[in-house]
Amino acid sequence: MNIPQISDIDTALRTFYQYPEIGTREIMELFATCSKSTVSRLKRLAHNRMVEDDVYSHSLYKVHTGSAYKAWGIDIEDLERRRNKLRKLQL
Repeated sequence: MNIPQISDIDTALRTFYQYPEIGTREIMELFATCSKSTVSRLKRLAHNRMVEDDVYSHSLYKVHTGSAYKAWGIDIEDLERRRNKLRKLQL
């Protein structure tokens, strides 16, 4: 499955650190050009990763943020380095 591009670095970082579990609203905010069917597929990928990681969600309609980011290939450390570099360059 093709993973959509994140809307921006700050949104990805804020979502990761603010929400232990994310649902449809947060996923649609994370990926700006994302339909509900794509959100459903992304959640399915995240649920499969949660099973691999042996992590459980407290809500039926939400996924664990850490497992979701791993499933979608979003590297938080890389995003933090990039954001810090942008701030250093004042861009």
